[in-house]
Amino acid sequence: MHSIKLSSLMVLAAGTLLLWSSVSLAYDDMREVEDSSPQAVVGGMSNKFARGMANTTTGWLELPKQIYVTYHEEGPVQGILIGPLKGIGMMLARTLAGVGEVATFFAPTPGFYDPFMEPDYVWQEE
Repeated sequence: MHSIKLSSLMVLAAGTLLLWSSVSLAYDDMREVEDSSPQAVVGGMSNKFARGMANTTTGWLELPKQIYVTYHEEGPVQGILIGPLKGIGMMLARTLAGVGEVATFFAPTPGFYDPFMEPDYVWQEE
């Protein structure tokens, strides 16, 4: 009985330690404007603006991309029937994300000028 409690306690302690270390590592990776050089801040702003412009102007490419991806992953019937619906949804999402990034390029959100959606661009693999 004591060995079960002891092993449970050890598993709980190990899990807590693992969670605590992963949270501290994630916090170490977070960058803030106050801790960054002016070049890093301007680079983040310009990357966010350029990414937003690219996604605003190429968001329509999600339509053929999603048809193609759905066709090859799920088959021709789903590619023809479901692919366009996915494409329209992703086209709207990517275009609006691009507009949002252009409108807020000066703000270090989310994260340190991180993209609003993944992948960063329509031509990248998911």
